[in-house]
Amino acid sequence: MKKRLITAACLAFLFSHQGKAQNDSVTSGYKKQKLKIEEVNFISSYYTQNGNNSAVTGGEGTEKLTDIATNFEVILSKRDSRNNLHSLDFNLGIDSYTSASSDKIDPNTVTSASYQDIRIYPSANYSYTNEETKTVLNGGLSFSAEYDYFSIGANVGYTKTSKDNNREFSVKGMVFFDTWKVILPIELRDNPSDNDAKHNDSKPRNSYNLGLTFSQVVNKNFQVAFLADIGYQEGVLATKFNRVYFLGSSNAVSEKLPNTRFKIPVGVRANYFLGDKIVLRSFYRYYFDNWGINSHTVSFEPTYKLTAFSALSLPYRFYQQSEAKYFKAINQHLIGDEYYTSDYDLSKFTSHMIGLGYHLTDSDKGIFHIKRIHSIDLRYGYYTRNNGLNSHIITLALQFK
Repeated sequence: MKKRLITAACLAFLFSHQGKAQNDSVTSGYKKQKLKIEEVNFISSYYTQNGNNSAVTGGEGTEKLTDIATNFEVILSKRDSRNNLHSLDFNLGIDSYTSASSDKIDPNTVTSASYQDIRIYPSANYSYTNEETKTVLNGGLSFSAEYDYFSIGANVGYTKTSKDNNREFSVKGMVFFDTWKVILPIELRDNPSDNDAKHNDSKPRNSYNLGLTFSQVVNKNFQVAFLADIGYQEGVLATKFNRVYFLGSSNAVSEKLPNTRFKIPVGVRANYFLGDKIVLRSFYRYYFDNWGINSHTVSFEPTYKLTAFSALSLPYRFYQQSEAKYFKAINQHLIGDEYYTSDYDLSKFTSHMIGLGYHLTDSDKGIFHIKRIHSIDLRYGYYTRNNGLNSHIITLALQFK
């Protein structure tokens, strides 16, 4: 079962790849090249959370959860006779988690299939870089599977860089076709509360995204980027094993939400190099959707270069969102409501995440005198919401070349 909070926390601490400078000179003679391993990346994280607003039990109850995520990536490259670069990126991710709240779908079981699950998500991407026109074309496929859903995704993108390498525009389209196995709370399986789905039905949930990015090097110390995304979802968007309790009733019903959702986030990212030792990274995003949620994200990450090979960073993120128009706490929904949820991910809240990161690289001797290990990153993050939810995440990343 997808855990949206896990995904958000892990993504916040994944390490993005920095672009490499390309050799613009064209060789006078060409020798046939084979695919070579450009780099190998290994990322592993441990995540744990606790809270008392589980949607499975109607907005009250334990949210205790643990997740171990591992990601393994291999990047291959090859240059053709015109010195254009062809790259293949193969990625395999595995998540293993336990969720105390999911086990409350059927309280009569001690360790149901929903309590502990494994998610596997491989992907493959290809990119073609034309050195002369300074354009990049890319596309890829992804898959994801766990106990109650299967997903197929595809993406295609285009990037154009200016002749002086100071400006870059990129556009990327993504689609995800999900199939969900409907799981209802145990007491509703013989008498479902609505006509959305019956227990063990297979239902679709499709997502479409279009991302736009424009980046500009203002000067040698300052870089800025503007980002925009358009997202649309259709299908059964409610999590059907989440319970809702109406005002004046002790009987649960299954969560019900609209079958479409339109989302637009826009943001700006700015990096400033303050001398040789300090880099200041900042980000702001505004988000809104047709479910009534508006949110603001502000993040700031100062990085201090300890030596020529190591750096220390202190990331911080603030998030604030409004309440979805379909959310109410337990026993607050009215029987006449068309849509209803007590999932606190859709409530009004503010959150903070603060962490500590350490980066070490050595392309000559290698890390720990192992030449193939090009860099190591270690990060810790603490997340807290004003409704009581809190979490910890530790992430280790190794890059091999």
